[in-house]
Amino acid sequence: MNAKAARPTISDVAKAAKTGKTSISRYLNGEKHLLSAALLARIENAIAELNYRPSLMARGLKRGRTRLIGLIIADITNPYSVNVLSGIEAACREKGFTPLVCNTNNALDQELHYLDLLRSYQVEGIVVNAVGMREEGLNRLQQSSLPMVLIDRKIPDFACDVVGLDNTQAATTATEHLVEQGFEALLFLSEPLGTVNTRRERLNAFHATLARYPGVIAEDAEIVLHEAGQIDNTLRQFHTRHRGMRKAVISANGALTLQVARSMKRLGLHWGSDIGLLGFDELEWAELAGVGITTLKQPTWQIGYAAVEQVVRRIDGTDNTVHEQVFSGELIVRGSTAR
Repeated sequence: MNAKAARPTISDVAKAAKTGKTSISRYLNGEKHLLSAALLARIENAIAELNYRPSLMARGLKRGRTRLIGLIIADITNPYSVNVLSGIEAACREKGFTPLVCNTNNALDQELHYLDLLRSYQVEGIVVNAVGMREEGLNRLQQSSLPMVLIDRKIPDFACDVVGLDNTQAATTATEHLVEQGFEALLFLSEPLGTVNTRRERLNAFHATLARYPGVIAEDAEIVLHEAGQIDNTLRQFHTRHRGMRKAVISANGALTLQVARSMKRLGLHWGSDIGLLGFDELEWAELAGVGITTLKQPTWQIGYAAVEQVVRRIDGTDNTVHEQVFSGELIVRGSTAR
């Protein structure tokens, strides 16, 4: 078997075009106006014949620019993350950057591995969706001197740009909707709060809103996402405790809404008739499930796009003050919260 043909170099192109490497560099760097028409034709023919592809990485490193942006995503299976990624990718493409996507799968060793990997690739900035990240991973992030933007979660005692939902406004809108629909007992379900500001802000706004409606019962519980028995028990007890009253559940994110819907099905509870259900994050299946599930839709594409815009501003050395950008959510009302 023949050995794999060596990749053609800039020297090979220069030799085939009967010119020097300087002329090839000018061509590749867009300085074609400095070359004669005859020389341009020879260079283009040589590149085509050799199937030459310049190494963007090598050229970038020579100029001190890699045009790479690192993305650290805690859970790429989460619909929120997938939709945010779409906005990130669009902004990278428009601004001439390439995204390097690292899915940590909520595992600490992966978080630390990818942080070191992105540094070794000399990314120019990092966008982090840190909701599932552990403290050690967050600490390592803080030690990085790279331009950085956080999506959807602040890190305690870390002055860093953040892009995400206006959680207080969104949770207030959702809670007021349920009160206006005549629900008398509300249960706010969240994954364990920990230091995750998004969960705390939504829960605090829920209680602050219901403090204005003393006749409405306000309860909350923390749920581990895949512990089906815990969700079943929590919902069963809430439903039994307030028998005869109109009651509803607010789920703090889309992944949890799916587990709540599964639990209600196991318990034989129908959202809309037996119990109300409202979930944060729009889900593709929400309009198809039973009478439909009311959701608080986040502008995920815009959040991803804005995060890249901000990290590029940081890369370019502008915007000295820490910047927090919040977006409004949109309530999409369906049968699960109907009167």
